[in-house]
Amino acid sequence: MKKIVFKGSGVAIVTPMNEDGSVNYDTFEKLIEFQIKNKTDAIIVCGTTGESATLSEDEHTNLIKFAVEKVAGRIPVIAGTGSNNTETALKRSLKAQELGCDALLIVTPYYNKTSQAGLVEHYTYIANGVSLPIILYTVPSRTGVSIKPETCLELSKHKNIVAIKEASGNISDIAKIISLCGDNLNVYSGNDDQTLPIMSLGGLGVISVFANICPLESHNITKSFISGNLEKCRDMFLKALDLMNMLFCDVNPIPVKEALKIIGFNCGKCRLPLVSMNIDLIEKLKMSIKNYENIK
Repeated sequence: MKKIVFKGSGVAIVTPMNEDGSVNYDTFEKLIEFQIKNKTDAIIVCGTTGESATLSEDEHTNLIKFAVEKVAGRIPVIAGTGSNNTETALKRSLKAQELGCDALLIVTPYYNKTSQAGLVEHYTYIANGVSLPIILYTVPSRTGVSIKPETCLELSKHKNIVAIKEASGNISDIAKIISLCGDNLNVYSGNDDQTLPIMSLGGLGVISVFANICPLESHNITKSFISGNLEKCRDMFLKALDLMNMLFCDVNPIPVKEALKIIGFNCGKCRLPLVSMNIDLIEKLKMSIKNYENIK
């Protein structure tokens, strides 16, 4: 069996910004403490929800360093270190390893649209260069590339490749990955609205956007499943489903940053080219949060 980085709900944490567009570390620290206080099982920094695509290399390094220091070993810190340049991904991964991260989340190369053979070489090259466990990340709606089940099987043979964040939305492929790889590749849902279905197939939990605003609820959904209380899990999951979906009513992380503002964390705007939601969607998001608070 491969190393288990975490079980339950890991938050794909946002990167809060100041008015001038710089990283707001004061708010970032508050978010980290909010997550830990509310039983989040892991913190994933510099992922898609953390606006990794618009972070400079210095910001990328400093955010990881800050998260590791503030978490101080209380829960795992997982660093997003992917790139469409294999050498850059390795350099970022080595830096995250040096800074004390517990694992790496590495998205598929984007824009260049490599083949499945290219994916094997890309991930193998990085995995050979580091000692940390690697979580593969497939999200074809953003990258244009999906890691096929047979490719997962090949990659799962590497001792450092331990898991995959599955955000393809393809339940049939996810079932096939679990069937082919078994304990050699753990699976996390990359979509909040598929957490329960994926866990029912054998997934270990979720890397969650929803957890940014509802960390305890996301933790409880996954822990209820793990403890065998399936009826409670299903009830909590279905109650949260509308809000989970509303957090994707615009491009992630635009809605979740707006939601964090609604609940009291001013995380600023997303960096261009992402722009703010229109007022009608903001009102719908406010209503969804209010409704969830009333029924959960």
